[in-house]
Amino acid sequence: MVKKLIFLLALGMVVYSCAKVPMSGRSQLALVDNSELLPMAYDQYNQVLKEGKVVTNTPNGQMVVRVGRRIAEAVEKYMKENGYEKELQGFAWEFNLLEQDVVNAWCMPGGKVAFYTGIIPVCEDEAGIAVVMGHEVAHAIANHGRERMSNGLVMNGLLGGMQVAMGQNPSLTQNLFLQAFGVGGQLGMLSFSRKHELEADQLGLNFMAMAGYDPRVAPGFWDRMAGAGSGEAPPEFLSTHPGPNRRKEELTKQMPKAMEYYEKSGKN
Repeated sequence: MVKKLIFLLALGMVVYSCAKVPMSGRSQLALVDNSELLPMAYDQYNQVLKEGKVVTNTPNGQMVVRVGRRIAEAVEKYMKENGYEKELQGFAWEFNLLEQDVVNAWCMPGGKVAFYTGIIPVCEDEAGIAVVMGHEVAHAIANHGRERMSNGLVMNGLLGGMQVAMGQNPSLTQNLFLQAFGVGGQLGMLSFSRKHELEADQLGLNFMAMAGYDPRVAPGFWDRMAGAGSGEAPPEFLSTHPGPNRRKEELTKQMPKAMEYYEKSGKN
């Protein structure tokens, strides 16, 4: 009887702690509050910047910042107009290019974005950077890291948020955070699941279109990305599936909606 009550209590907590992903509407687990999560993410981001070489006063460095700010502005406008403004509480957008010859980019919760110089040739131009930027910003807007952290807590029987989990098992909770965000390695955030990647593709396509970047360039980026690892291990950006062909198929399905946002942006 006691076990049953505990199970029902845990189930109720999980159900109560559900949220919806902006734009896609998918339900997700949200045991962890961003007020607990963002400070940890910001500390990790600053550590990565401290240990790396940030590229600032170059055309590419400035372009990464310009694209990031443009997409962030469009995203904030969309979130405000659609009742998601509170989801941006605590966000502190930051966009940096790091000098390292790896084909990768990532975004910490709260809008902390890092590009690596190795992905710039694959992007080719500002529109290509917008494809990647939209995708990475989408991970933060969709709270994919929070969802993965919440799932990890549930799987380990730690119900009640970050502070409670830290009190119950601080070392395990810290490890779950590192795993949820792929931190601790040289590249910062690592790979997400197929579900999260496809959702970030979908949202990111719309975000770049809202910012006035032509979403029709996105499939071409994935063609170039597929060739970036020819004869070698795939780029970190493709370290987990879905593969480029699957992504292109899904992008094609989403293109009509993205084009509507693009036309409304007035920047085409």
